[in-house]
Amino acid sequence: MTNGTNVYNRLNAYRIMWVLVFYDLPTETKKERKVASDFRKKIMADGFAMFQFSLYLRHCASMENAQVHVQRVKKILPEKGKIGIMTITDKQFGNMEIYHGKKLAEPDNVPQQLELF
Repeated sequence: MTNGTNVYNRLNAYRIMWVLVFYDLPTETKKERKVASDFRKKIMADGFAMFQFSLYLRHCASMENAQVHVQRVKKILPEKGKIGIMTITDKQFGNMEIYHGKKLAEPDNVPQQLELF
């Protein structure tokens, strides 16, 4: 690898973004369960994948692309409940340690970004 390639990979790790949506919505009534289910279905239709219950994430090519998806989530926020939206770099995401019980888990396959020139 040349020095230029190392710089590109390092910068890419800070340019590629992840959007995390985490929520706690009321589900006591049939109507509340439907609202929660609809919210989940809508964020999944926008490319978010479940990471844990009520925590969904989406890989984005850039901060600009991430902001598009953040705005889409904001447009469908339910009237009740707590929703958090966080944007982090690929580098920060890669520093996450995931455990299954006390055992450190192997990282899942990260989506590969397709670039067309």
